Amino acid sequence: METAQPSPGSLSWRLSSHPITLLTFLAFRVSSLLVYLFGVIFTDNMVMIFIITMLLLAADFYYLKNIAGRRLVGLRWWNEVDPSSGDSQWVFESSEPGTKTVNPTDSRFFWLAMYSQPVLWVALAVLAVVRLKLMWLPLVVIAITLTITNSLAFSRCDKFSQASNIAGSALYSGGLAGNIASNMMGRLFTFGRG
Repeated sequence: METAQPSPGSLSWRLSSHPITLLTFLAFRVSSLLVYLFGVIFTDNMVMIFIITMLLLAADFYYLKNIAGRRLVGLRWWNEVDPSSGDSQWVFESSEPGTKTVNPTDSRFFWLAMYSQPVLWVALAVLAVVRLKLMWLPLVVIAITLTITNSLAFSRCDKFSQASNIAGSALYSGGLAGNIASNMMGRLFTFGRG
């Protein structure tokens, strides 16, 4: 009996170029939510649930920012502070065009998990307020802050990457900028002769 292969770009981790990175990324994304939601089943200690959820959120933030983003979609970001002025600046890094081909499955998993987690944490914040469980609100606000920061940073990084890829292809592949430059140089030498 033959098993049907999933189509390219579908949500099947078996099609991933980096399955261990993808599964670790998804595990961090899901584990903080699961501990927050179901931690009270295993322990009545709110402090323990808070600490474990915070550690998982911090690990998710670090792993996503420094490992999963770079391996799954070729994007990375960080924040630098200018020592002389104290100004903070976001720095975006993307893989060079042509050096990394992003797997459509990795990309779909990455962006789906990237945008769904902040939505889930916002829903949990609303639920905490409605149920008057305000002592859980600080944890949920920290989770929202971390997940939205990563979502915004990777969105900006992706836009920066797309803009630099367009500019790079225009300059280096003989595109629009190359044609304009060659026409200008041709005219310059034509006018010099006449």
